[in-house]
Amino acid sequence: MNTVHRFGFDRRGMFAALLASAALAGCGGGGSSAPVDTSDVAKVAAEKGIEKSNLKLGFIKLTDIAPLVVAKEKGFFAEEGLNVTLEPQANWKVLLDGVTGSQLDGAHMLAGQVLASAAGIGAKQKLITPFSLDINGKAVTISNEVYGLIAPTLPKGADGKVAHPVSAAALKPVVAKFKGDGKPFKMGMVFPVSTHNYVLRYWLAAGGLNPGYYLPGDTAGTTGAEVQLSVTPPPQMPATLEAGTINGFSVGEPWNQAAVAKKIGVPIIVDPDIAGTTGDKVFGLTEEFTTKNPKTTQALVRALIKASMWLDAEGGKNRPEAVKLLASPKYVGADEKVLMASMTGKFTFGDGDTRDTPEFNLFFDQQASYPFWSDGIWFLTQMRRWGQIAEAKPDQWYLDTVKAAYRTDLYDAAAASLVAEGKIPADTFPKTDGYRTYTRKAIDGVTFDPRKPAAYAAGFAIGLKDGQKVSAAGVK
Repeated sequence: MNTVHRFGFDRRGMFAALLASAALAGCGGGGSSAPVDTSDVAKVAAEKGIEKSNLKLGFIKLTDIAPLVVAKEKGFFAEEGLNVTLEPQANWKVLLDGVTGSQLDGAHMLAGQVLASAAGIGAKQKLITPFSLDINGKAVTISNEVYGLIAPTLPKGADGKVAHPVSAAALKPVVAKFKGDGKPFKMGMVFPVSTHNYVLRYWLAAGGLNPGYYLPGDTAGTTGAEVQLSVTPPPQMPATLEAGTINGFSVGEPWNQAAVAKKIGVPIIVDPDIAGTTGDKVFGLTEEFTTKNPKTTQALVRALIKASMWLDAEGGKNRPEAVKLLASPKYVGADEKVLMASMTGKFTFGDGDTRDTPEFNLFFDQQASYPFWSDGIWFLTQMRRWGQIAEAKPDQWYLDTVKAAYRTDLYDAAAASLVAEGKIPADTFPKTDGYRTYTRKAIDGVTFDPRKPAAYAAGFAIGLKDGQKVSAAGVK
């Protein structure tokens, strides 16, 4: 993987700029968000042999729906012969049921939902992803009360601000105080197989706090927990924190920034500083849909590639326009200032504390849209670490499982078709063996080797060890 920063004019940014201007100038709706004539879409669909042109796609109100919104509003779906309706969903479980029950043709999904299906611990309907919607894009926020307790203990930089990244070790005295007062220390995350759950657990464990294990009889994952984690839908995180139901949370944007704007919480770490580069949301489909509708699937991936390139073109020059699209009540529905606080290469941690975060919320740069097997393997190692995968697995199992879910072949075919048509230069898509090169260090200094996942999963001070397994009786 080439390490390319989004907010600087680089080679890939140049190609994205070409795509966003000259290469798409003559295409249907590529340059504007004006309504697209459905008769034109139907004509394109007929010419391309699209099996299913009218599609309904689900999403949760988060900024990483940006590729879907851009593909819809900038006409990239339409020029591929697709008439797409985007529908918000109440939570990740409702969204998952919509896809597996065919009420939705596809969706903005948690990578873990697709991988859990492949691992046999999630949806019975086989799910796949041909496209990564983004990498990074999450943060950990704590309540003002908790921040007030730890702030005096945090090291400061030369500028007088709190030095980052902040270790969860700072929370240990607070957790002990809560326990002494007979109260559990509670944090929210969005779903048991979400990236947010895994990066929060990673951060807590790296600081010496056990977030608990999942057992067949403990689907909340609180066995042995020093910090209790619970599920809260993303848009409800700020209100749940304000009500005092939780003491902190891990969530995607704009809900950390919403806590800042409401002055009810303080983000203290972003996910690239926790476990290094991690995948986030994916575009999920059932395997049955892709088998029945191969040309439709390719059209979807082509449109999403174009949208992700538009989002990261010329160092992010289109991000302000993307923010305006996302701010619409039919999409994220958050204030533009709140959305901008994490969508332009900077992240606001509090009043007067806005820092450069050039790798936060990448959509195309650093091959963010590619469904790398190694990204999926990292999720599987965390599922094993915390007991969602009950028994230790060999390295080959990890690779076989992720290959069944992360369909690099579908992405490659869509990219190749765009290159063959002369719409995108060939070297916009660097050759890959399915493994990302990870250059960001995790907060605990542990190196992730995706080719040796079994040893990695078992190698943490806190987490299941090789040979251990979970059952209703506990960890053995």
